[in-house]
Amino acid sequence: MAKPLTAAEMETSLHVWLETEFTYFKVEQLAAELAPLAREEQDFILGWIRRIASTHITLAWQFGRRAPALLPRMERRLLEAWAVHTCDVFDRTGLQTALRVMEQADTFDDAQHRHDAAGALFEDIAPVLGNFVCGLSGRRLRIEEGDAAWTDGERIVLPPLIAALPNLDDNFQLAKITVALLWAQTRFGSLRIDHAAIAGGYADPERALSRLYALETLRLSARIAHELPGLHRQMLRLRAQLDPALPPGWQRFETALASAQASLDDSLALLGAAYNEADCPQWSDQGCLRPDAIAAARTARLDKEKARLRIKLAELLEEHTAAQPDSAPETPPELDVTPRDENGLLDFDITLDDAPIAPPEGVKQLLTSVYLDFGEIPPDYLTPAGDGEYDANRVFDQPEDPDAVWHGTYHEKGAELYPEWDHGRQHYRKNWCVMREKPVTPVHDSFYRDTLAKYAGVVKQLRRKFEALRDENRLDKRQTQGDEIDLDALIEALADAKDGREMSDRLFVRLHRAERNIAVAFLVDMSGSTKGWINEAEREALILLCEALELLGDRYAIYGFSGTTRKRCELFRIKTFDERYGDEVKARISGIRPQEYTRMGFALRHMTKLLNQVEAKTRVLVTLSDGRPDDYFDVYRGQYGIEDTRMALQEAARTGIHPFCVTLDRDARDYLPHMYGAARYIILDDVRQLPIKVTDIYRRITT
Repeated sequence: MAKPLTAAEMETSLHVWLETEFTYFKVEQLAAELAPLAREEQDFILGWIRRIASTHITLAWQFGRRAPALLPRMERRLLEAWAVHTCDVFDRTGLQTALRVMEQADTFDDAQHRHDAAGALFEDIAPVLGNFVCGLSGRRLRIEEGDAAWTDGERIVLPPLIAALPNLDDNFQLAKITVALLWAQTRFGSLRIDHAAIAGGYADPERALSRLYALETLRLSARIAHELPGLHRQMLRLRAQLDPALPPGWQRFETALASAQASLDDSLALLGAAYNEADCPQWSDQGCLRPDAIAAARTARLDKEKARLRIKLAELLEEHTAAQPDSAPETPPELDVTPRDENGLLDFDITLDDAPIAPPEGVKQLLTSVYLDFGEIPPDYLTPAGDGEYDANRVFDQPEDPDAVWHGTYHEKGAELYPEWDHGRQHYRKNWCVMREKPVTPVHDSFYRDTLAKYAGVVKQLRRKFEALRDENRLDKRQTQGDEIDLDALIEALADAKDGREMSDRLFVRLHRAERNIAVAFLVDMSGSTKGWINEAEREALILLCEALELLGDRYAIYGFSGTTRKRCELFRIKTFDERYGDEVKARISGIRPQEYTRMGFALRHMTKLLNQVEAKTRVLVTLSDGRPDDYFDVYRGQYGIEDTRMALQEAARTGIHPFCVTLDRDARDYLPHMYGAARYIILDDVRQLPIKVTDIYRRITT
């Protein structure tokens, strides 16, 4: 066991990490508090001080002051979760809120957290519970982390840690039951009312709200018994361990709400009697009620979904009319929607002039959401929108101009959010990069024709190579039957027979036509440093690649990327996997122009997502870049950006994608082996080589 560090030894590092030259932190006092600890405990606390300091030195100082007292009574993974959660809060809301989270650790004590060692951490259970919710009927709900368990009808929020029980599996089951009850609030009508208005009719609104929530918990528990009987058995088992028995006065309410047909109206009818009860039950799995959040989410949703549904129905009618004979009908087709709730699964029958049609998935989701808000589909929602009645771009959260979102005060509405790996923290920054996908503006000029003329000889050579690659045969050896004798296998078989062993019958080779099942995504660096020769060479290389790939029949997509800070990460759509290589794509390639900086991780993660949506035996992600990851006056410069890019590449590789990099940076040997691995990149010393070499590189990495 290593010898503990002395206070003086620790002070040296603490002065550097906490930047005491510019602060008033008394590291001597902190080092003295850490000196009596075992070396392993010192290393744990010092390691986390260093990691948190990469986010904010004040948070690191506060962690160091509190950790020695918490370490004896908290498992280390929970201390780590507390530290990471604090950093996440800092990322989302700033220093003051994060400091309040840090201060909450002082309330930990042995009695209250005796089960923390088996606690279920949000980051561990959220992916599983997200899939669980997706499998349930109703509106699609997001799983998010927050201060407590609650829902507003759009999302389900869970605390960072659920640790009410001594067993990890039981704590996970408790989280799952909580999620089911919160989902049931949306699915079975608990959120259709104005809770504040109803509670306002009583002398004590808070008392009325707590009674109504308890009545709904009884009703929804009964619904879960019908819909998810296995989970309900777990619910009863855990409630027996955690919760007191139901007060006698509430047993009549439980009986009245036990029917599968019980509705919110039944709970409201019982509210007066429940209000008069002295006791009000609470369950460990029920979460809490947030009327303001429910009302805000519902208000924002109603008008928008009405507009979306009416637009979608108008599109359905237009398609129906276009499919009819040339003679126009004298009256518009009659549209009818009938909800159908069978065994807990919500569905809809749609008819046009009494003829059933299959609703598209988007229409079905809208109908579901509207039905959950009203318990029916209001007639005015089923009136198809007239021409010009709505601005579809605004209704569907698509800005008319993708660049308009950057003007004035920036907001993240409509963007995709991606995590980013913070190597200093050794954890992800959640929802950190704000990404928008936008098309490249096409330029209809002579660039395509000029490139083919410039490289006419190269194009002929490339076509011959790729035609041969397309028709390439593979020799399968050691077959039971085939076209020729496999001499190696025959020699081994004769040797086995001579030694008295059984002779193999796999003595033939068979010619097998190679079947290509490949999807390739090209990610093109569009940072400002590609201006000039590099930009022109990238565009020429893409033209030659597309000409060759069209012969092969491989599915391919082309995107560009650039960014300015984490708030403005842009992915430029040049060609999608399903798009034909026609004049529009050629014009977009011609229109590729240098943009901002080389923030790369978000682009790799988005391309990984797109590639994984394509059915292919082999999926390849090729990056064309002229330099290392970089950004504008940002921590992304240097090691941070390299480590985030490396992590994004590892994430892609874990899903079965093969990443490869073609770079024009002569200094790339300093960082590319670390990011990509020794065999997954090539460095071109002369930018003029790119159009000629990139097709040879493609042949190498896909065979």
